[in-house]
Amino acid sequence: MSQNHTPIPSCGFLRLHQIMELIPISRSAWWEGCRTGRYPKPVKLGPRTTVWRAEDIRAFIENAGKDNDKK
Repeated sequence: MSQNHTPIPSCGFLRLHQIMELIPISRSAWWEGCRTGRYPKPVKLGPRTTVWRAEDIRAFIENAGKDNDKK
């Protein structure tokens, strides 16, 4: 079975909908995790534009995979 995932760029920014395609989590759980420091902090580009650094999301996914390997 082939899976279509959004590729993570080596640099730049990701919007929330792009992150939701990569990480199976609800929007509210993601925002709560950002607030508590569990997930990467967002960057405000404007009053209605919030993004996350692609490098931060890539590192988060890689570290999450390593945490699962330890169990």
